[in-house]
Amino acid sequence: MARLAWRPARLVKTRQETPTARTLVFDVPDWPGHLAGQHVDVRLTAEDGYAAQRSYSLASAEGVELTVQIVPDGEVSPYLAEVLEVGDEVELRGPVGGWFVWRPANPAPVVLVAGGSGIVPLMAMVRARRTAGLDTPFHLVYSLRDPGQLYYADELERAGVALTLVYTRTGPARRITAADLPGGPADCYVCGPTGFVEAAADLLTGLGHDPARIRTERFGPTGD
Repeated sequence: MARLAWRPARLVKTRQETPTARTLVFDVPDWPGHLAGQHVDVRLTAEDGYAAQRSYSLASAEGVELTVQIVPDGEVSPYLAEVLEVGDEVELRGPVGGWFVWRPANPAPVVLVAGGSGIVPLMAMVRARRTAGLDTPFHLVYSLRDPGQLYYADELERAGVALTLVYTRTGPARRITAADLPGGPADCYVCGPTGFVEAAADLLTGLGHDPARIRTERFGPTGD
């Protein structure tokens, strides 16, 4: 398989999602398109030649849109979320990944379970459904600290999918339980911190979902 090449990407638009997360829209010449759930590698290169790169999920159904959450003491995310300005360029490589993806041609009901910034690749799936003009049953269960951390708030209200919000730090604060999750059969996609993903996958299995249809993507607490 041919190695993916780095492409120049120019920032053309930004949108503040929360006080610590920003959406970045890039113009990427000859972008080949992608599947909802895939990600890209982002590379920053300093004037002295030092380079740092990180992987970020694509939030868009079409074009290149990333939502970056600041990681305290991070090397890349603070620059992308706070410093990068419209007109600036970075390098992107991708799209990457072929397992944690949703294809519009699949008519099966879908259960999406997001923890915090794990909403990003799942939002790409919600957007891909809308872009394709489909009415495939979608149920999004989104766990986050408080309403101020809600990504894509306005868009989710009109997304046309079943939506369950669970707040872990505001009243009544709680964790996701089996009662929040729909039964199957369905294709399930779970994304978030490792502990959250493992707990959610166990709940889905306990509800009778086929483990072979539960796809997970996780990130650790030190990711950037």
